[in-house]
Amino acid sequence: MPTPITSLAQLDPNGTYSYADYLTWQFTELVELLRGKIMRRMSAPTDQHQAVVGELHALIHTHLRRQSCQVRVAPYDVRLPQRGTTADQAIHTVVQPDICVICDPTKIERRGCLGAPDLIIEVLSPGTAARDWKDKFDLYEEGGVGEYWIVSPLEQDITVFVLDETTARYRLVGEYAAPGAVPCATLPGLALDWADIFPERVK
Repeated sequence: MPTPITSLAQLDPNGTYSYADYLTWQFTELVELLRGKIMRRMSAPTDQHQAVVGELHALIHTHLRRQSCQVRVAPYDVRLPQRGTTADQAIHTVVQPDICVICDPTKIERRGCLGAPDLIIEVLSPGTAARDWKDKFDLYEEGGVGEYWIVSPLEQDITVFVLDETTARYRLVGEYAAPGAVPCATLPGLALDWADIFPERVK
């Protein structure tokens, strides 16, 4: 009988793991799998990070009441399978985006989201910024996430990418760093303003 995995230290940091492995782990620390490699949160989110996540979630949740799209906030598992299989042992990418919007109800199940959300928003923290800009950018593009926002609480900046259906690559559609409308391709009726997301200046 395999030894129960009750500590992150029991895992090989250079190993490759699947979602089936992930389900057996019994420790409480939040981790993600990026192409089978373990990624852990380097530190607790800052207060600014949590405030921005809270504002965005509240605004999107209010907009989506009585609509088919659903919004979820971390911790929430999003599995991005390779094309052709959704078996647990064949899935090697499990992420926990700060916020995601899912408009296909068949992707939502008890264990989280299986397949690409329509919109993912990552709010930067000092320990995760490089990962959000590079590793997750590439994964979300490859996985077919239709719209990807990278939000910086420190810079009070929002960068928006939309997946080009022709090239299957992300296209920069906007950068927002001052009061004014922040359009959302996934939810065109969502009336977001920069000032609603960053209600207080950074002190």
